[in-house]
Parts: sequence; C-alpha cells; structure tokens
Amino acid sequence: MSADKDSTGHAGHGEKMAIDSALVRELAELLGETGLSEIEVEDGHRKIRVARTMTAVAAAPVAYAAPAAAAPAASAAAPAPVADPHANAVKSPMVGTVYLSAEPGSTPFVSVGQAVKAGETLVIVEAMKVMNTITAPAAGTVKAILVENAQPVEYDQPLVVIA
Repeated sequence: MSADKDSTGHAGHGEKMAIDSALVRELAELLGETGLSEIEVEDGHRKIRVARTMTAVAAAPVAYAAPAAAAPAASAAAPAPVADPHANAVKSPMVGTVYLSAEPGSTPFVSVGQAVKAGETLVIVEAMKVMNTITAPAAGTVKAILVENAQPVEYDQPLVVIA
C-alpha cells in the first residue's frame, strides 16, 4: 500500500491500491483447481476478491460411429449398450454441500415429476461459504433427485436427472 493515508489510516480518495499480481494469479488458479466461483481474502484494510461466472452443464451421452468397414463385424459381436440411468443428470461443478431449498424448512427448488425451464434453479452447492446456484441446462421434467439436503457432494457427482 502507498504511504499516503488519511488520519484514520485508510488510503486517501483517488489513491491507487498496490496490487499483488502474484496473489491475484494464485487466487485465480485456486478457483480453477477447486471449482469455486469466487474467493475473497482480507489483509488489514486491503481486500481482494476474484470471481468467475459458472454455469452448470449436464453431460450428454455422445454416440460415435464406427468406421464403415468395421461396422458389420462390430455390430455382430458387440452386446446391446446398457442405458445409463444418470445420462441426463445435472452434475455438481464443484466439491461442496448441496441444498435442495433456499433455507431450512422452506419448499425445495424442484421435486420429482416437476417441469423445469432452462435456467431454473435446481439446487444450491455451498463451497467455502459461497452459495453456487445450479440451474437446469435445458427445459424438461425432473425424473430423479439423486442427493439429499445438506449432503456433501463431489465434483462431477450427479445431482438431478432431467429428461
């Protein structure tokens, strides 16, 4: 920080804060490593907040076509694929604690059988005291809720199935 401070010890109006770019880079890397959406550190009167926009993305199954020459042999020998029951699951973008409602005792954001619109809140995942809203990637119907309220969740863990 600069030496120009007012009588309260705070930086004067118009004064530039000395930015520790190495700390900012380190915090940004930490966001990427942990999957957090924001992080804030405070050191005396200096406060640094690094944030990024996060969107929940549902993993969709991808079908790969076999080369034309190998297709007849492969189809004769390959067993029928087993349907993944969580194929349309919205997965957790981070490690944290999942909450099914905005506050204890309130109505859950969604329930099985409910129609949802793209962008509608499904759950909240709390990571390091930051509440991250997990939204529906597309319109559909909630087929299953795979987690319980206040349950710890892992990165990429299926949370809600929408079809």
